[in-house]
Amino acid sequence: MVPEAVTNALDANLDAHVEGLCEFLRMPSIANDPARPDPCRRCAEWLGDQMKQMGLSAEVVDAPGKPVVLGSAPAGEADAPTLLIYAHYDVQPPDPLDAWRTDPFEPVLRDGAIYARGASDDKGPLWAALLAVAAWRDAGPLPVNVTFLLEGEEEIGSPNIDAVVDAHAERLSADAAVIPDTQFFTADLPSITYGLRGLAYFELELRGPSEDVHSGLHGGAAANPADALARLVAALHDETGTVTLDGFYDAVRPVTDAERAAWRELPFDEAAYAASLGVSALGGGEAGRGVLERLWARPTLDANGLVAGYTGEGAKTIIPSRATAKVSCRLVPDQDPQQVVAAFRDFVAARTPEGLTADVRVHATARPFLVPLDEPVLRAGREALQEAFGCPPAMIRCGASIPVAECIQRTLDLPTALLGCTLPDDNPHAPNEKYALAMLRGTAAAIAALMGNLAR
Repeated sequence: MVPEAVTNALDANLDAHVEGLCEFLRMPSIANDPARPDPCRRCAEWLGDQMKQMGLSAEVVDAPGKPVVLGSAPAGEADAPTLLIYAHYDVQPPDPLDAWRTDPFEPVLRDGAIYARGASDDKGPLWAALLAVAAWRDAGPLPVNVTFLLEGEEEIGSPNIDAVVDAHAERLSADAAVIPDTQFFTADLPSITYGLRGLAYFELELRGPSEDVHSGLHGGAAANPADALARLVAALHDETGTVTLDGFYDAVRPVTDAERAAWRELPFDEAAYAASLGVSALGGGEAGRGVLERLWARPTLDANGLVAGYTGEGAKTIIPSRATAKVSCRLVPDQDPQQVVAAFRDFVAARTPEGLTADVRVHATARPFLVPLDEPVLRAGREALQEAFGCPPAMIRCGASIPVAECIQRTLDLPTALLGCTLPDDNPHAPNEKYALAMLRGTAAAIAALMGNLAR
């Protein structure tokens, strides 16, 4: 149980907490926006100042890429465990701007929620974590030592997080970690995410003639990159939806019977999910497997974009000089992204027709992540969410990737709980992103409870 003094500290300053979050949200900390004069640095410096005003130590540290904010707060007992809290202060670009009801960087309170870019991903949960630690500090000694790692490049794939964690490994040493950056399974079902898929992202370019050529004069002689690309992409799956890369499934860890049974108990409506995507049925993935298993525990390969030849109005009879495809693989334990990269390169090399050349560029890789369900930090998180939201949480996986989770697990050897802190309709990465005020208060209470539970 969270001491009454801690909950009183959270409740007594709610208006100030909301205003602080609004100030945070006004900063356009877009990690991939070179046109703005370093908004991420200004945001990191503001964040460090706010932490110091809360009585926490903080330092803005230069790193490859955007700066990170490292902070800490000591426990009242010398032998208390240490909790690492990770979150990110960077946000997605707000485009398309005309789809927003209000300015994405001028927060608006409406219908019990704050609307702004970054409200739920991840500034709202980050702010809630700071409020939780500050409330414990104001109410009395902290039950655990707390260390903060606050990053500014998560929305561009955390390209430098391995270097940051390696450089500060001693400072980030802890007994467990929490990442407040995932969703509830449904609006009324809190959740802890214990598994994430990894990633291998490629761009494939097939090149033929040195420039586009007349399809009447040269068709039948010049190899066509667009035709070859279509055949190659089509060959990446068989008729059952199975990926055909050599050895693609060799290392895949099977789902346990206990997990399948737990997933069957979740309130999942397949028809409603299909309707939410605007389709009549769910036709992706491997035939014969359940939807949640396909989403959470099976690897996938998807064409993300195809570009070739003339795409304007009317006709233009050409053989294009080049054709490109962007392809992503979502990976599961125990797949190795580098082995998948090698298999993709071999697949392309074996299927590139005579007269064409192929180039494969790797844009990103991330390893899959999985935490054993019996880890104490997961137990502490389950009890904390139940106390904060009044409902036993679901234990779920997620099909997306959060590279830092695996990095913390691998580099620091820390069990990590991904705490559900947002609602399914919060629109992260989309126009009119929001964060419910009740979730701000609930997340702060949950993280405060987790701290007390972990100390036990």
